[in-house]
Amino acid sequence: MNESLHLSLQWSDWLHLFAKYMLLSLLSVGGGITTAPEMHRYLVDQQRWLTDPQFNASIAIAQAAPGPNILFVALMGWNVGNNAGSMWIGLLGMLITMVGILLPSTTLTYLAARWGHKNRELRGVRAFKLGMAPIVVALVIATGWILASAHNRPAEDWRLWLLTAVTAIIVWRVRIHLLWLLGAGALLGWFGLV
Repeated sequence: MNESLHLSLQWSDWLHLFAKYMLLSLLSVGGGITTAPEMHRYLVDQQRWLTDPQFNASIAIAQAAPGPNILFVALMGWNVGNNAGSMWIGLLGMLITMVGILLPSTTLTYLAARWGHKNRELRGVRAFKLGMAPIVVALVIATGWILASAHNRPAEDWRLWLLTAVTAIIVWRVRIHLLWLLGAGALLGWFGLV
């Protein structure tokens, strides 16, 4: 996250950021990471409040850190705030993005879970659960594609693409804990094989 911007954000910009994250919260079926492509489009491409390296580092650091993976949203808000001035504005950005992403989905999840549990035998409830699985998988693939395309060297990165495909197949077909796969990827990277 060494490359930064110098922004001048107004209160209306912070309000739009909050509203955007509230909307993304309602679309984050399968977790907040599934909305990363839209976050990238909004924060990096449209508003230019974050750089590509800041965006990717926010996700990478949060995924590597222990705790909930939604922390990448806090890091994005932190970076927007830091780009707008200072650590205190970074804290404001973190608060705005986290409350925005958590409040609507938490409320909706609570209410829907209560209703769904009460009506779990209804055909519509069962169909909804089955129909959401491919959507979540597609959104996670889109997130991976956005993160991988930042390299702009697909021909040179064939080993990474191969490792990604092999890992996806292992996760899909074999019951092995993901930490073992992360450790194997770290070892391959350490030895310079990927």
